[in-house]
Amino acid sequence: MECTVRWTGLPGMSFMAETGSGHLVTMDGAPEGGGRNLAPRPMEVVLAGTGGCTAYDVVVILRKSGQDVRGCDVKLSSERAEKDPKVFTKVHFHFIVRGRNLKPNVVERAIKLSHEKYCSASIMMEKTAELTHSFEIVDDLAELPPQE
Repeated sequence: MECTVRWTGLPGMSFMAETGSGHLVTMDGAPEGGGRNLAPRPMEVVLAGTGGCTAYDVVVILRKSGQDVRGCDVKLSSERAEKDPKVFTKVHFHFIVRGRNLKPNVVERAIKLSHEKYCSASIMMEKTAELTHSFEIVDDLAELPPQE
């Protein structure tokens, strides 16, 4: 895996990353650090990437388990160290999984497998942060009847 990050230059602190798959991600610093607040901070991108990594795993595991999964959101809340390096020290993952007749034990197992075996990002993050998880299931009932 490769990535090139380029400073966009003066007068700010914006950076453009081009991923190995050819996608662009813009990042910017806070105004107090010389940024212009035009894009997410690099550490926000790290947190978002971790959420994307684990949500991906959960959906794949639920599908392979025969679950009728129709949506998966994960809300992450975090704390960081006060002094440099300001690593993540706590991260809570709250999953909102939507589907039909989802089994809570299967959802819980999918989340556990992601964080203990498959999600490289959260496994790396666990080296500095206490990770906690919770989830809720939203049952997607049959399609609503058409409006009159």
